[in-house]
Parts: sequence; structure tokens; C-alpha cells
Amino acid sequence: MNAAGCSNKSLPGLYIHFPFCLAKCPYCDFYSQTDLALIPAFLKAAAKEMIQYRTLFPRFDTVYLGGGTPSLLGRDGLDFLWQKINENFSLASDSEVTIEMNPGDGIIPYGKLLDLGFNRINLGVQSFNDSTLNFLGRRHDAAHGTRAIAAAREAGFENIGIDLIYGAPTETCEDFLGSLTLAADLPVTHLSCYQLTVEKNTPLNSRLAAGEFRLPPESEESTFFYEISRCLEERGFLHYEISNFARGQCHESRHNSKYWRHIPYLGIGCGAHSFLGNKRWWNPPSLPEYLDNLSRDISPASPGETLSEEELRLEAVYLGLRTSRGIDTTRFAETYGTEIIFEDNEILARLFREGLLIQEGSIIRPTRRGMALADSLAIVL
Repeated sequence: MNAAGCSNKSLPGLYIHFPFCLAKCPYCDFYSQTDLALIPAFLKAAAKEMIQYRTLFPRFDTVYLGGGTPSLLGRDGLDFLWQKINENFSLASDSEVTIEMNPGDGIIPYGKLLDLGFNRINLGVQSFNDSTLNFLGRRHDAAHGTRAIAAAREAGFENIGIDLIYGAPTETCEDFLGSLTLAADLPVTHLSCYQLTVEKNTPLNSRLAAGEFRLPPESEESTFFYEISRCLEERGFLHYEISNFARGQCHESRHNSKYWRHIPYLGIGCGAHSFLGNKRWWNPPSLPEYLDNLSRDISPASPGETLSEEELRLEAVYLGLRTSRGIDTTRFAETYGTEIIFEDNEILARLFREGLLIQEGSIIRPTRRGMALADSLAIVL
């Protein structure tokens, strides 16, 4: 498979959710479990689920193996998964193929991942601050993160992404910017910076409720956002989506960009979501239910939802305003059969006056301040 480069294709993307981890991080609410004995049963079920979709989604140009900790599959498990993907679907020759990994696992050599067909790796570094990693319950330290990036590059990966979490009570904005500067000087091509969010039904939420720590105030959260954007743009990164930065357009996540551009995607595995046309559906986040359904050749998918034309339009606006590309009003009218005339909308006109949106020809896009407030921009249409 060729290394993935710039592409304007709009083929669907394939996401596979691997629901296993060695240990559950206290802040994580993604579905996963630690009973690794069920991995073979999961692989068998995922293979059956692929069969159910091979006529609906015959061809992809991105594959994303996430979780969970997909590297726990090892070479044999990954070999089996690739065999089933290739039996049921067709992949474009320049497909972007991503696998998520934790820096401290070291379960499968990075060079083997290249041999298997992966050309992009995303490492869950989360921080280069050991006290923050300890607070987050990570199994690795800062040195593991640095070594993992170096090892991936040495093995031949040219497209390396890392995730970082900001807003932990263990560090100031200045501390986080130190981690960020270190990351920008490493051979990474993509950075995702996520604000720490304390989700319900997580151990971290119990600690917050018990008063063990406090989250930063909203004013400080805004400072984080603006300083992160400034820091990375000064170092040559493109701030192309609220939480995502790339060393130029060719290193944007082609798979994740499908979510923001309303391009179809198929999700395989418990808890995975899919989208096609005006329909969205998902698999319940329950491995026992997933395995039981597929053992009886029953689709694990929920009935999902059918979006009206108005809902599709609103969603397209919301997603477009999360990105630096914004919304091409000409293409929007061609796709959704209606024009967006922003200047005729009183609320939108105010957003322009307040510097949250700007117009360049047919493109309407958010400013940096607009991206910081993108979640609230969606309510205006």
C-alpha cells in the first residue's frame, strides 16, 4: 500500500473499534474492558459484521483502528483483521491507514505495523509531564512518550500523530505549553489537543465530586485554547479543526476529516457509529450483546436515526464551523439544495460584527475566536 498523501477523494472511511485495554484510564468513557480472553471472540464477531456491510460499503480510502488499545491484537490478530477487511472491502491504493497505540505498551514492533499496511500511527501520549500522567492514571511516563515517537520515526513512519490533554489540575497553562513546545520539536506531523473533560460514571468524576481536585475556571480554559493555537501556528502547524493541528494540509487526518465534512463512514465493533446519506446508526457499547447478536448472525446495530433535510443542513453548518476551511456556500447550495445567505440572518450578521466569522469569496469560516466558540455557533441556523 502506498504512503497516504494529499487527496481530494470522498470515498467512505472505515473505523474499527477494538474494545480492550490492559487497564482502564480513570478519565476515559470510551467503551472498553480488560478481559483479554474475549479478543478471539471479538475478532470472529467483527469478521461477521463486515460481511453484513460489504455491499453497502464496497470501497474505502481511510481505515482507522482505534479503541481501546488495538496493539493488544498482536501480529496474528492484526493479520486476521486485515485478511477480513480485504476479503469484504476494497481499499484505494493511496488509503490512509491509522492505528492507535499507547507509548508504554511495546507489544508489537513499529516496523511490523508498516509491514501489515499501516502508514499512520496515533500515539496516546497525553502529556510530557510525569505528574499529569500520574494524575491521568497512564501506564507510561514522559520518557516513554518521547522514545515511542522516536522509535516510530526510526521504523519508517512518516505520518505520526499524538494526543495531548490540557486543563489537568496538576499543571498551569505555562506548564502545558512546555509540553507542547517539546512535542512540536519532535518528528510528529499531527497534534490533537483535548481539554480534560470529566465524564459521568468515571473514577475521575467520583474524585471531583469528593473535592479531591478542581478544574480550571472557564476564563483559564479560553487562555489554554488561544495559547495552544498561537504556540503551534508559530511552529508551522495548521490549526484546521478545534482540537487538531497538522504540519500542512497533507498531514491532516483524512479519516477524521470525513466526520466534519459529512462523508459516509462505517463503524465496526461495539460502540462504533456509522453514517450514510441521511441515516446514522450505532452499535450498543456492550461486548456481550455484540457477541451474542453476531453469534446468531443478527446485526448488532441500533435502529439509529434518519435525518431530515433541515437536520442535515444544520449539522453541515455546525461541522463546517468547527474547521478552518469553514463552509463553501456555493458547494453547500449544490449539496443541500439551499443557499446560506449569512448577511440576511440577523444573528449571523452579529457574529460577523463580533469577529467570530469572516467571509472570503464564497467561503465563510470561523476566526480563531470563532473556533473557540464553535459549539455555540451551531445554534444560529
